Amino acid sequence: MRDFEAIDALLASTARDRAVLPSAEERRARREGLHLSRAQLAAALGVSASTVGGWESGREPSGEVREKYAYFLEGALTKLDAAATQTASTSEPGDDEPAEADHALDTNDVDTLPAPQPCVLCGQPAHHQVEGFPQHLDPADCGPVEPAQPAEPAPPKEPQQPAHPRQRARAEAGVKVVPVGRRVQAASDTPDLIGSAVTAVLAQYAGDVEAATAALVKRAIPDAMALLDATRKGGRYDIVAHPWLPDILRKQSARGADQIWEARPKWTRPQLPAGEHEVTALDINGAYLSALKTHLPIGQLEHSTGDHHDRRRAGVHLITPPAWEHDAVLPNPIGNRDEPGPLWVTEPTLRLLLRLSGPKYGLCDPPEIHESWTSGATEGLLEKFRIVLKDARDRAIAEDDEVTLEYVKQMYSKFVSTLGESNYNRELYRTDWMHLIRSQAFANLWMKAYRAYDEGLMVVRAMGTDELHVTGDWRAVFPEGRGVAEVKVKDVYTVGTSQDQAAQDPDGPS
Repeated sequence: MRDFEAIDALLASTARDRAVLPSAEERRARREGLHLSRAQLAAALGVSASTVGGWESGREPSGEVREKYAYFLEGALTKLDAAATQTASTSEPGDDEPAEADHALDTNDVDTLPAPQPCVLCGQPAHHQVEGFPQHLDPADCGPVEPAQPAEPAPPKEPQQPAHPRQRARAEAGVKVVPVGRRVQAASDTPDLIGSAVTAVLAQYAGDVEAATAALVKRAIPDAMALLDATRKGGRYDIVAHPWLPDILRKQSARGADQIWEARPKWTRPQLPAGEHEVTALDINGAYLSALKTHLPIGQLEHSTGDHHDRRRAGVHLITPPAWEHDAVLPNPIGNRDEPGPLWVTEPTLRLLLRLSGPKYGLCDPPEIHESWTSGATEGLLEKFRIVLKDARDRAIAEDDEVTLEYVKQMYSKFVSTLGESNYNRELYRTDWMHLIRSQAFANLWMKAYRAYDEGLMVVRAMGTDELHVTGDWRAVFPEGRGVAEVKVKDVYTVGTSQDQAAQDPDGPS
């Protein structure tokens, strides 16, 4: 009898699984139409806000929770239809309401401020701080982030000659064009969000460089997201802000990390030849800015198994890395890792290993791929965003504009660091992108180390994203400067002494 009850229960659960759900877009529209956040719906269904986000990105629920979700969606449609019938002449609900935060704040990191301070997201007075940063707990309290305006309009100036040297240089530079699809248009026709923000804040603080820089740094995250939106207009792909992510991309504890290995280099050459060596520590400019050009998955990650790599897709991969036999002269491409066995790596790390195992380099065997989480990918997803930031950085360096230079640096560095589960960036939650961009920066540094080695320099150290120590005529290999494609000197020091040669050469003259 008990067997038949088990079969009945199984059939009942199967029937629930077949509950028909609307499209992912319609699911989100019904929730937002009722002004409900993902966190509110998740609490009612007994799931997490990210799970609801996964359902609204195309993931399908199962079991009893599917039946509950279908019941909510049907009830939501009934309420929306009734409201539309009663107020047919009004606009649809949700048009003028700000979106709720998709992730609840961690109350363990929330403190009450003794006096209001500017919110890190919008700049308006906030009474709380989250992980040390002033911030509104309710996103509805955040005011719009607008360029600051001077208290009184400035008197009109003579239009024929810009007063500021930077403006005058741009006026005399001719007509610069930018690509728009298959056509080009004048660069002056596109809004200069970075220049406008810097000009407005400098005016607000009456030219006080230090105060203006501090104000711009505080608004770097929302300004970066606004710039991203502007550069994505007309793009071929929609950026999914909060897709469902596999467990390997989730933190294993509140203060812990996920399972992704970024291959961060922390390598020092174990032994130098005898004698005295002058070592130059080179600083790689704009490492994270350059790394924005990497293969990023466009949609939700999908699981696959087998030792196969599809170059049209990108994501994270469980691999057994190959043995590395060149640690005496070059860092291991997967970074410093003591534990043997398989590990989850990102697309840039896998592509670097596959490249080094090919006939051109022949430095190692191919890695063994066990399983992957990937999506269709493109290398140009953030390319316009990167170019705008790079151009602004180049102009700032040419014009000795330290305010804009620091503002741009904070925009791209904070953009990368807040792509994970962060309370400071409510617009875009792509932990996989964060890992991929960081890993691309590490892979770029590794390739610079190999280039130095291949050109006859001795590589002494490689650290993080931007530090490479070498001996020899490095200027014959790398151009010196502050541009993204250039390097600058961070330090020069000496290792060893001339007496080392005599100490290590017992057969020499006595």
